[in-house]
Amino acid sequence: MKALVYHGPQDIRYEDFPDARLGGPDHALVRIAKSAICGSDLHIYHGEYHTRETGFVVGHECIGEILEVGSEVRRFKPGDIVLSAPGMGCTDCPECLKGMVGCCKKNQPRCYGQGPFLGSLQGVQTELISVPAADTTLLHIPQGITDDQAILLTDNLPTAYFGARNADIRPGCSVAVIGVGPIGLSSVECAFILGAARVFVIDRVPERLAYAASLGAIPVTGDNVQEQIISANHGEQVDAVVDTVGKEDTLNLSLRLPRVRGVVSEIGAFLSNRVPFPMALVQSRSVTFRIGLCSVQAQWPDLIPLVQAGRIRGEHVISHHVGLSEGSQAYRLFASRKDGVMKIVMDARR
Repeated sequence: MKALVYHGPQDIRYEDFPDARLGGPDHALVRIAKSAICGSDLHIYHGEYHTRETGFVVGHECIGEILEVGSEVRRFKPGDIVLSAPGMGCTDCPECLKGMVGCCKKNQPRCYGQGPFLGSLQGVQTELISVPAADTTLLHIPQGITDDQAILLTDNLPTAYFGARNADIRPGCSVAVIGVGPIGLSSVECAFILGAARVFVIDRVPERLAYAASLGAIPVTGDNVQEQIISANHGEQVDAVVDTVGKEDTLNLSLRLPRVRGVVSEIGAFLSNRVPFPMALVQSRSVTFRIGLCSVQAQWPDLIPLVQAGRIRGEHVISHHVGLSEGSQAYRLFASRKDGVMKIVMDARR
């Protein structure tokens, strides 16, 4: 089969890879129809995982058709059209049955295409994948959901919704979203769905700020971000902050933006255990700080009806559709943030 394979920083190649085969009794073998590049895939692309392991398939967002199921799979059969969560637990512990796979009582967190960082599973930017814990990892694509919407429900929208919920956004709140790539833009939509009155967005890419403005957000640029937000927010700091970037500078900014007893929700992927944290500031202002990895499955019951009803138009963050064979170029384009690129979906059949 063909796949996008990691060979080192800035070196992802479209090449032959051994065919995936059914990996166990709780697995399903899925023929990939489409996959997508996530912002967190760029951590691998830029070599930020600091792993010496190469030769693994990347990617964790996909939809496809089931070809074969193991003897323990009960919810799916060959021919089913499904989307897959990127992370998985088991099929029978109480947490996984509720969708909280990040709290699995049997397995450590696992995710496709992250190399040794999260379980050494092969990624989904390929033609075939064996899905562990299929009964709690896969979902039949719901009626009224397009392929593009299904791709976003694999990670992008659930992570944005998780971040917005962790920010305690309520009707009338003012919110700041730091970083408006695909997940940040979806975070804007989720903030409004949860009742935010004003959403400020902070980024350096003009096209992304313009798109956020089309959703009703207020773009903020320059060095005096905090002063601009206070001025535009009737002299008040914001109630909540969602940081989608996960860098030292954005963490530092996010903790300075909320009001006393405000909330900061961190959903960026941190790869360092030595990030300075302004503890005295946070403590003195009684700021609530939440950080975590999204259990995608737990967000589906809320999100799917909102997408079906057109309340969330998340698919507009998809800017490019290409073939999997163009994957190497797609990674370079996504990393450049040029040509209006936001989200890239790849067709595994070309």
